[in-house]
Amino acid sequence: MDYRGREPAAIDGEWNARSIGELLRDIGTNIQDIARSEIKLAKIELGNHARRMRSSAAPLVGGAVLGIYAIGFVLLAAMLALGLVLPEWLAALIVGAVLALCAAFGIGLGRERFREVRMPEKTMQTVKEDLQWMKEQARS
Repeated sequence: MDYRGREPAAIDGEWNARSIGELLRDIGTNIQDIARSEIKLAKIELGNHARRMRSSAAPLVGGAVLGIYAIGFVLLAAMLALGLVLPEWLAALIVGAVLALCAAFGIGLGRERFREVRMPEKTMQTVKEDLQWMKEQARS
């Protein structure tokens, strides 16, 4: 008996004749089983990925907020220091321009890293293998 509780096709050397309808039903059932397995695998991989991201999000957000305040105070101090030797408007302009250059660099770096993000590789590979298997089964 197989895992579904059915008898195998050959018993004691004699072959049970199976109709085309039964064969097509079995193929449909197998395809549904494969699709369900792929969906389960994708859910597991995405769940693990989301869990890892969630656990790192809180300290990352807290650090980012404090970092923004720190950068603001450092920039204010730089502007006030430049204001001692230059007109205040020029000091603010210089600090703003340097800040804009740093922001442009950060945005460019972030865009490059987003392009490197990949889909779940295990799931994609097994889907490709399953499609290849189904094509081979359809040919035979």
